[in-house]
Amino acid sequence: MRLPSQSFPDYSWARERMVREHVIGRGIEDARVVAAMRKIPRHLFVDAALADRAYDDRSLPIGREQTISQPFMAAFMTAALRLAPEQKVLEVGTGSGYQTALLAEMLVNVFSVESIPFLAARARRLLDRLGYFNAAIRVGDGTLGWPEHAPYDAIVVTAAGPAPPRPLLEQLAVGGRMVIPLGDRDSQELKLIVRTRLGFRQESLGECRFVTLQGKFGWRG
Repeated sequence: MRLPSQSFPDYSWARERMVREHVIGRGIEDARVVAAMRKIPRHLFVDAALADRAYDDRSLPIGREQTISQPFMAAFMTAALRLAPEQKVLEVGTGSGYQTALLAEMLVNVFSVESIPFLAARARRLLDRLGYFNAAIRVGDGTLGWPEHAPYDAIVVTAAGPAPPRPLLEQLAVGGRMVIPLGDRDSQELKLIVRTRLGFRQESLGECRFVTLQGKFGWRG
């Protein structure tokens, strides 16, 4: 997809520095993930007042007590899914839409669920502006997934819950991979869950810190 660069400020130098230092420089080797990170204008997914900080390796507020994940974490989670073109991916927590755009740029079919209508609407407008029409967004309880389009080849959860939501496990295809932060409100681990014909295999991908996952199978209040 070609972005109409004349419509956007030129942050290409900052984006390239981000990729070299915080993506490639921290061990992300998936060429498709690297290419997506190089292309997507992250500064458009934050408030204009924060645009100059958009390519730092840090999370930033996006309103409604939510954040956009640091670039390394977005790249790391995407790479951990090991996506192939045309696969079907469920995203829980659309937020700013940046992770959604990364997935869409990987040429997969994205189904994203966001519990906050304001964020969902804003992300939809920006994704449309950038031409990512292979990403669908709905407002709802993300811990319930999006059963109408299951099973999914991959599921990514961008908020931390106490345990893997049962509906998400049920909607993961055999051979599918889920990346989800789990733990309490203050200390979490990023987990990779793989569905096999015999059940589920889980491994830790390291410590992390995310906003809390709200919903029936997440935190309440």
